[in-house]
Parts: sequence; structure tokens; C-alpha cells
Amino acid sequence: MGRVTQRRGIVRVTVDGAEVSAAPGPDTLAAEEPLEIRVGPAGGGPRPPLAVTMRTPGDDLDLAIGFLVTEGVVRDAEDVRTAQLCAGDQEPNTYNVVDVALSPGVPAPVTDPSRNFYTTSSCGVCGKASIDAVRTRSRFDVAADPVTVAPAVLAALPDALRRRQRAFATTGGLHAAGLFTAAGELVCLREDVGRHNAVDKVVGWAARQGRLPLAGHVLVVSGRASFELCQKAWMAGIPVLAAVSAPSTLAVDLAEEAGMTLVGFLRGPTFNAYAGAQRVDGAAPAAAAPTAAAPGRGSRP
Repeated sequence: MGRVTQRRGIVRVTVDGAEVSAAPGPDTLAAEEPLEIRVGPAGGGPRPPLAVTMRTPGDDLDLAIGFLVTEGVVRDAEDVRTAQLCAGDQEPNTYNVVDVALSPGVPAPVTDPSRNFYTTSSCGVCGKASIDAVRTRSRFDVAADPVTVAPAVLAALPDALRRRQRAFATTGGLHAAGLFTAAGELVCLREDVGRHNAVDKVVGWAARQGRLPLAGHVLVVSGRASFELCQKAWMAGIPVLAAVSAPSTLAVDLAEEAGMTLVGFLRGPTFNAYAGAQRVDGAAPAAAAPTAAAPGRGSRP
């Protein structure tokens, strides 16, 4: 299996006023390799491929199981009979295939051209034909989760996440997803070149540990909060999703539909609660009148 990071030769250029200098040297990069997920019933012939995602190698079984959970293919680890990393067809062996055999009675996913599961490291739903195809309904009642979080705890989570991002500290090129308790205790952290992969790795870890649904927890992501990340949090039963950057309109819509709390621009002592503000201790849920703002400005803390 590939490594999380790789050393590559570069030319480092330094500009100092009118002076330009260049020198060869090494740099550490985040690895990115394809992972094919094959899913089908146990026994019989080879299981067909369901998805290919570009990911950072490591925690691949968690990634595969988490993907299947957040896409609604399986409910939890009990729906999976075996999951194993395989060599695939490449030479030399890269072990970029996860083969998943479903438990008896679990229906195999139906694939067709209108629901293409090919993903990239930047977007987990780019191949889907429509928003309706990815609005998978969770079996968990997130809206009924009574958890609340202190604003000071939320404000401290990005720094707690960053301090534990070992691969990011080396490469500067990896996203992170961290699962925290409402008291701010880190439960699980995963890094990946893709935001959605990092979340799937956390969800897969939780599924394999028998911890679903993740009631009472906060999921913190190092980038923006997209529709797909909100959906994945909902599918895992997570009541609070917090992002250091902005959410999208569809993410806010989905959070409101699910009864989730969605926090954005979580940087320093201020942040925005876009949905479910009642879970933030002391936050006033009353809506303010909308005001016009220049694009990209005005709404940031």
C-alpha cells in the first residue's frame, strides 16, 4: 500500500527584491492514489466495482465502510461479512482495492448510469445525476438529539484538530475530520486529500467500533461545509457539524431538513450558526432581517 506522504525532488525559488535564487532540494507531499471499492454478496464470482475515489492511502477499510454507510448501501458493520484490502490488477501491487462481501440478506447496491459513484478527492458527488439521487434519508432521528455545546468548546475545536494533524504538519496538503464529544474531547481524527474521504474514514471507524449512531457528538472539518459532508454527518447520526470555512446553501438547507446544527467560519472566538442554533449554549435562535452584502463579504465573523 502507498504511503501517506512521499518525498519528491523540487527546485526551491526564493525572491528577495530583484534577486532570484534557485536550488534543488526535497519536499514532502501528501500521497494521492485511487481506491476501488467492490461490493457484492459473499460467495459466487468476483464482486463488481461500485466506486473509485482518489484518496490518501491509509485507513482504507474505514474509508470503504464509511462510504457504504454514508451512501446508504449498508446500515452498519453488521451488514458487512468481510472487508479486505486486495492487490488489484496493477503491477507492482499497490493494494488499491477494497473488496466488501455483504452479510446474508443485505441487498447488493444497484448501479446504473444515472447514479455514477465515481468520485474525486475534491467532491464526493460530482458523478451523481441530480441532487435527488444523493439526498439519502438517514435512519437516525438527529433532530431529537438533545445535546448542547458551549461556545467556548466549539471555538477551541479547530486548534485541537490542527494540533493533531501530523500529516498536515508535514505536507500542508491534507484535510482533516475530527469527531469530538460535546465537552471537546477528541474521539477520532482522520486525514485525507479529500474532505469527504476524511469524513468517511471517521464514520467507517465508528461503524467498525459499533458506535453508530454518533449521538451527542460534534464533527469538525478543516475546510468548507458542503452538501455531501452534511449528508454524511446525518447518515452517521451526528447532530453537530462545524467547519472552519463557509457552508453552501444546500448544506444549510439539508441541515435544517435533518434538524442538525451547522456551524461555519469557526475561527477564533466568533463563528456563525447557520442551522440548529439552539444547540449552542446561549445562542439566540431568533432570525435577524437579511441585509445586502458584497459577494464574499459581510457574513463572515
